[in-house]
Amino acid sequence: MISAPVRRSVWLRGAISAAILAYLISRVDVRAAFTALVQVSPIHLVAVLVLVGFDRGVMISRWLLVLRSSGQQVALKSVAWIFLVSSFIGSALPASVGGDAARAYTLLRRTNDTSEAVASVAIDRLFGVLSLAVLASVGVIIWGTSTDALPAEAIWIAALAVGAACASVFWADRVLGRLVPTAWHESRLGIELIGLAEALSRYRNRRPALAGVFMLSVLVQLLRVSQAYLLGLGLGIDVSLGYYLVFMPVGLLMLLLPVSIAGFGLPQGAIVWLLRPQGVPDSLSFALSTLIILTGLAGNLPGAWLYARSKRQ
Repeated sequence: MISAPVRRSVWLRGAISAAILAYLISRVDVRAAFTALVQVSPIHLVAVLVLVGFDRGVMISRWLLVLRSSGQQVALKSVAWIFLVSSFIGSALPASVGGDAARAYTLLRRTNDTSEAVASVAIDRLFGVLSLAVLASVGVIIWGTSTDALPAEAIWIAALAVGAACASVFWADRVLGRLVPTAWHESRLGIELIGLAEALSRYRNRRPALAGVFMLSVLVQLLRVSQAYLLGLGLGIDVSLGYYLVFMPVGLLMLLLPVSIAGFGLPQGAIVWLLRPQGVPDSLSFALSTLIILTGLAGNLPGAWLYARSKRQ
């Protein structure tokens, strides 16, 4: 049963998504966007769906590597089931946070280790964000120009800030040990926070595994950028791949923020705004952002089937 705070959170994020969508629709030629949407090249669309299936496989492998490095011997079948079903459940919850919470909770029920379950999901997500920052930096180098919408300096600063924040997580035990008052150490909340910090910090001694996780994370983001690029080609958008490497990490980061439902709203607004300096009509940008979200949701359909199957059983 969904708790009242979660229900309120879903309603709030749903309202935010609806408000942003309503604003976009008021500014976009919806008929032109819908026409572009239904006339997208079938060949490009099929290619994207294949890449979506591939990126799901890579993400499952990445999380499995995280779990194996922490000594959790969860079967590949179970890891795939938890990941796919949690992704499906997260489609109706605030952005990626809902899916991550469902994933940590389901893993906890199978391993009975709260700290390690939450830490594995956090590390998996952490490297996803870090790879976006790295990809945006590479995009700036390849693209080599700047616009008012995406100043190169701002991207470099943001990438460095993300890198520093991610690195600090691996010393969470020392940080929390100093910040949490001694009187709290024996409280339930204090014990849980310190346990999570220690679980996160243990990953700093697992460098070979983390190197593999990082490479898989970069591969996932490259696959997502490739999906957007192919969808853009299918819509007739003439923008270089280098610019996709710059603006798509920003769009994907907006997708991770817990302010929308299933990715609708803020990520679409960001993509429309970021493609405008390249002369792309808002109707085409809106169609592209919608297709990116819809193909991503299509990747969650296996999770829907597994979830329905488990309910029947």
